[in-house]
Amino acid sequence: MPPRKKKEEQKHVLTLREDAAEYRTRLQIDHNRACDCGPTHINCLTAKEWLKSQLGVWQFFYEKRDIRDKNIHPATFPISLSKKIIELFTHKGELVLDPFVGSGTTLVAANDLDRNAVGFDLQSSYIDLCESRLQQGSLFNGSKQMAIQDDARNIPKYINEETVSLIWTSPPYANLLNRKRTNKSRRDRNNEQLGKVEQYSQDPRDFGTMALEEYTKAMGDVYENLLPLLKPKGHCVINVPDMWWENQRITIHVSLIEELRKRGYELRNVIIWDRTNIVNKIGIFGWPSNYITMGVTFEYLLDFWKPMESKKK
Repeated sequence: MPPRKKKEEQKHVLTLREDAAEYRTRLQIDHNRACDCGPTHINCLTAKEWLKSQLGVWQFFYEKRDIRDKNIHPATFPISLSKKIIELFTHKGELVLDPFVGSGTTLVAANDLDRNAVGFDLQSSYIDLCESRLQQGSLFNGSKQMAIQDDARNIPKYINEETVSLIWTSPPYANLLNRKRTNKSRRDRNNEQLGKVEQYSQDPRDFGTMALEEYTKAMGDVYENLLPLLKPKGHCVINVPDMWWENQRITIHVSLIEELRKRGYELRNVIIWDRTNIVNKIGIFGWPSNYITMGVTFEYLLDFWKPMESKKK
């Protein structure tokens, strides 16, 4: 590889792992606006683009760069969803943080939009995946995207206070995926997912191994530590579904709303991600005696922000 091209790739595609000299030290990454928007603007959108975002139910489509193979990652979201969140709550050049970066979709979207971004994940295989996806992105903007192999609890060691404009993630959904698939909600039950445990890992630090009560507290601890990193009125958006467990609805989104309010965040909006346009072969679940809304057809986008005078309640 020519030296110049290699240098450009290193500028835009950067990973940190446990053996790196810079591990758990302050990052050198920009967080300032690189646009000409007014000082009170929260984004670079035009009035027409803003209007489209005011509807409380959103739909998205996948593209070729999206990862759909559950053997690579069990729970991905479209690049188009991530781009909409980033465009809505940041300016060009500002800093986006994904505490559970997984396959790296947030970093890919940030690269497309010329935003700086940092993502964290426990698994080295996902950091490899982030790096591979970013190598296919643009090298001609001034932003930097970084994937770091570390626990989300350690993020404050890397990032200065009041430098993050947006925290955006789709975190592990408690132990929702940490059980064998029965496929009761699918017409084609005997597919390649039947009987599998679609988990990220069995690492005890992994939030996806936790029961709801433990998970909620652990998430609260992480987000309480992230709150000082947010700029005042910086947004925090979390994508979660609810789940059914032994014929009871487990309201993950309610638990997170209550927990983050306790930790000093203010809930601003609840947006529904309508997934009906990308879900195929839904079966008859609960008929004829038990009405259950299918969690796979919609998820919640919980939009919080950091109040001007943030106080833990």
